Amino acid sequence: MSNSPLVVYTKLSPNHSGQRTHSIDRITPHCVVGQLSAESICGCFINTSRQASCNYGIGTDGRISMSVEEKNRSWCSSSRENDQRAVTIECASDKTAPYAFNNAVYASLVNLCVDICQRNGKSKLLWLGDKNKTLAYAPKSDEMVLTVHRWFANKSCPGDWLYNRLGNLAAEVTKRLTGGSTDTGKVDVPSDGKTLYRVQTGAFSKRSNADAWAAKLKVAGFDTYIVQMDNLYKVQVGAYSQKSNAENMMAKLKAAGYDAFITTKSGTAAGTAKKSAAEIAKEIYNGTCSDARWSSWGNGADRVNRLKQAGYDPSEVQSEVNKLF
Repeated sequence: MSNSPLVVYTKLSPNHSGQRTHSIDRITPHCVVGQLSAESICGCFINTSRQASCNYGIGTDGRISMSVEEKNRSWCSSSRENDQRAVTIECASDKTAPYAFNNAVYASLVNLCVDICQRNGKSKLLWLGDKNKTLAYAPKSDEMVLTVHRWFANKSCPGDWLYNRLGNLAAEVTKRLTGGSTDTGKVDVPSDGKTLYRVQTGAFSKRSNADAWAAKLKVAGFDTYIVQMDNLYKVQVGAYSQKSNAENMMAKLKAAGYDAFITTKSGTAAGTAKKSAAEIAKEIYNGTCSDARWSSWGNGADRVNRLKQAGYDPSEVQSEVNKLF
């Protein structure tokens, strides 16, 4: 397996077991307990008396170094079995608990994990949060799993600072691998003053990825739709006038294993082909709605806002409605 193109410094350690006997399906990040440079981390493992090494090191400025080639098993996590299948990463950290990383180190850790996954054919990074569950888990061909040193030795590594963020690390890496993007959501109040709460499950730069994600959720029983906003295709579920209803839907999605959050940003509908004003007028007349965001087109200002968000001219549609009545 080729080494990461992100590496800026290499000083190979003699402390390793040669070529792996297991394919790579784990990543084990460590805290080095000191704000060391990338070069210094490599220097820690040059002496054979140290009997320790790592595949990569991330210095306090975010620069990445290599100590053991990725194809070889490092001596890092106090577990021969784990090291045979894990890419190990020593990260500069504070010297005292909770052994926090600075922003540059954490950002490089995310980038390096993405790179490792991509080069090893993985599209997901998982954090199962439990030693026994993780060690018993057989990753699928497209999955990479996070493990930690403290599971194999009486150590606090990687420190509580990172340990408590491993779920976030896995989620961020997976989003990048699938073409997604994080989105905190901002309040967007329609002209009638009523806020609609939507549950968002993903945001993608590629429409095909959004379509695939929406299809997967629909198979699981969730009625999704796609909106385009900020150069992203966002997969959302529902549009609720009461936040509690959105919270209930978010809870259902999370219980089913999907990431979700509530947003009031809507965007432009990017779903099915646009219908004629006459067709939409018939839906209004019959009290139905072809847009999955709403059960009906509504009345008054609600109807105007919904038609605009779906890309229709409210005046043109109303003219057709008047003909029906």
